[in-house]
Amino acid sequence: MGFGANLGDPEAQVRAAIREVASWGPLRASSLWRSEPLAEPSSGEVQAWYVNAVAELELDGDAHDCLDRLHAIERAFGRPVERVRFAARTLDLDLLLLGELELRSDRLTLPHPGLVKRRFVLAPLAELAPDLVPPGQTRTVAALLSDLDDPLRVEKL
Repeated sequence: MGFGANLGDPEAQVRAAIREVASWGPLRASSLWRSEPLAEPSSGEVQAWYVNAVAELELDGDAHDCLDRLHAIERAFGRPVERVRFAARTLDLDLLLLGELELRSDRLTLPHPGLVKRRFVLAPLAELAPDLVPPGQTRTVAALLSDLDDPLRVEKL
């Protein structure tokens, strides 16, 4: 799972969301990372940097059930149901991987389509599972991160 926030108190919100998800089952979380916003909203508003993390969780249920639970946590943290792409947010939770599952539905794609393209996901994921080869890939997370062409800065907090 991926966690991110850049409104309010992002560090506290990401930590609280990790604690909430940990109530579902055994969880192992990365450090917190600070990252540049992926894109500026069309309004021209300059966004604050994000706080990001990833977590590995033993989970029962299917992918869509998990997604529904993540969306419920986002709403509890004040994220509106209608989502503006790349807008600043109090909390953003993404289901990145679910074992070896490859899925494409109208609601969910697994692995997450941005997983191998975004430093703010790969850096914390490499901290947890550097030797993981994501479904559909032939290289480890560490190798994908090493060769990533992503100009956005990401710093471990």
